[in-house]
Order: sequence, then C-alpha cells, then structure tokens
Amino acid sequence: MNATGFALSSLLDETVRAVRARSSAAPRVGVVLGSGLGSFADELQNLTKVPYSQLPHLPASNVVGHAGNLCFGTVDDVNVVCMQGRVHFYEGHAMWQVVHGVRTMAKLGVQCVLLTNAAGGLEATWAPGDLMMVTDHINFMHHHPLQGPNDDALGPRFPDMTCAYDAGLRAQLREAAAEEGLSLREGIYAAVTGPSYETPAEIRMLRTLGAHAVGMSTVPEVIALRHMRTRVAALSCITNLAAGLGSGELDHSEVEHIAKTRRADLKRLLRNWIVRAVKA
Repeated sequence: MNATGFALSSLLDETVRAVRARSSAAPRVGVVLGSGLGSFADELQNLTKVPYSQLPHLPASNVVGHAGNLCFGTVDDVNVVCMQGRVHFYEGHAMWQVVHGVRTMAKLGVQCVLLTNAAGGLEATWAPGDLMMVTDHINFMHHHPLQGPNDDALGPRFPDMTCAYDAGLRAQLREAAAEEGLSLREGIYAAVTGPSYETPAEIRMLRTLGAHAVGMSTVPEVIALRHMRTRVAALSCITNLAAGLGSGELDHSEVEHIAKTRRADLKRLLRNWIVRAVKA
C-alpha cells in the first residue's frame, strides 16, 4: 500500500493499461536517460512517444534536462522502452512515485534495465566527462522505496541486494565500451537526497567509505527493480568533480553541458550494449 491507500500493483496495472492504449510494443530492454542524455530516445527507430502527463500515477519532472516521455522504439530490431527523464525525490514526490516509471517498465515485460545518470566524481584523478559503470552503491537518501507494507504481488518483503548490479550486464557494458573504443571506469555510487550539492566534509566522508561518485537518483530505482527481480546495470557520466576536489562553483548548467559533450559516445555505447543485453 502507499499513501493513496491502494496497492502499488493496482496502480501499476492502471499505468500499464494506459500505456497499452497508446502503444502495443513489447519492449525487451529498458533504459532510463538521466540529465542531458534524453536525446538518445529521439533516435529510436519506429519511435512512439507517450508523455508522462498522459499516464496515471507517473509524475513529470520539473528539472531541466528531463523531458518527461516514455519512448518506445527499436535499436537494431531490439524492442526498447526509454524513460526520457526521471523524477527525483527532492522534487517533493513520494518515493513510490519516484520508482513508478521503472516499475512500469518491469510490468511491461523488459528483461533488463540500464539506468544512466549525471554524477559528481570523488576521485581527484578523474575528469569531467569520464564514464563510470556502477558496481555497487551506498544509500544515503534516508527514505526507501520499499518502506511501508509490502506488496507481495511485486516482490518479497526483504529482497537480496548482494548482486544488485547484474554481473552479466556489467560484462557486456565492458565489452561494448571496448568495441567502441571508449574508456570505462568502474566504481561505487553514493546516493544522497539533494538538491543541494554536498559539502567538502561530506565528500571526504563518502570517499572514506569507498564511494567513487555521488548523485541524487538511481539507487531507489535499482532497489525497486531488484524487488521485482528485474536485472539492472547502471552508468554514470561524471559531469564534475565534487566539492573540494575541483575549482569553481558547482552549477547544474555545467552538469548538462558536460553530459552533452559525451552524448555521441554514450549513444554508441548504449546501442552496442542493448544488442548484447538481450543475449545475456
């Protein structure tokens, strides 16, 4: 149950019915497109766009760089659904709403999901524009998408998170990056609530705990997908060095700018990975 008093599975069924009224696609792979990365969806073949505003229970983002569309299409004959932007907990949405988009993907039948995000780098030797495959996460958001009564129709009360980021999907990301000639770092993603950027002291704490990047999304979606036993991979575009590691004031417009400079490379990586993912 959620704050509305309805079982989450019932709300998901309503969303899926609304999707089916607009698209009969049967996606096999889901992709969540983070800040500045949404244009990948515009290049899908046989593209059908469904605005979040047309779907019940799926809120639209008010953050620049998050268009707010569910996009269906193909990549080399692989049926794909993309979230062209996501909502964030810091926007004031309930956590069940934050993860409702990826849960909808899972209910539509995808066999795996790749989540992308823009993140701050915690390694002084890294540079804006680096790409990092997420190997694990640390959750500092203090709100959990599975809090409250469990909906057994979606998954178990206590889902295992030992292998939250699927080893097979990660291996295929490495292979796709190598084939495209792209350098791919690997590391642990720390999730914080935001929307303020972290202090230098907080960054020192996160580094001490073993994190390599920090951001304000992704982890709730990973938890919700693993609750539904959907395989997950995640990819961060390091758009800035975190507080105390770089020079100058942190600004979201710079995050968008750096994400756009890697847009072409990310599109090549995503296309290559999607074709591999259905074979994992």
